[in-house]
Amino acid sequence: MKTDSDLFEDVLIDNALLVMPDQGEKIESHGISINFKVTGETTNDQIGVYEICLAPKTIGAKVHYHRFMDETFIIQEGKVTLSLGERNIVAEKGAVAHIPRFTPHGFRNDSDKAAKLLLIFNPAQNRENFFRELHETLKERPVDPRKFLKLYEEYDSFPLDMNNMIQVE
Repeated sequence: MKTDSDLFEDVLIDNALLVMPDQGEKIESHGISINFKVTGETTNDQIGVYEICLAPKTIGAKVHYHRFMDETFIIQEGKVTLSLGERNIVAEKGAVAHIPRFTPHGFRNDSDKAAKLLLIFNPAQNRENFFRELHETLKERPVDPRKFLKLYEEYDSFPLDMNNMIQVE
């Protein structure tokens, strides 16, 4: 007689991904370094993990929100000012902030020392391509606000202040 447990046969596989500290695609621009640790490309878009290093006095992202993904910040080094709704909170090493969809948020390093954090997107929403395209867009001088906004919208990011959305001059 077959039981419920006989109806499924588990096939175990080893698809584990281990990314060492010095590994991962890296993009650097305007005082921000982004190291792709676990990408949507490798997780079937389930999750994306990105290590962000912010130079002193650097904006990571101005206040925006997402419709289709949640974002989690894990502060690894230094201090990061998180804009969460109407609040500005200085988060230090070890702090974790979970930002559900439709929650306005932004982040920056207001301190005189570098800061490092992990950003986790769930689902990933192809975030690594957003970072790649943003890097190219911010190289242009002047930055075209329409192109910037189109890129944001394409990758589920919606700025609250359309007149003050670009983080570099």
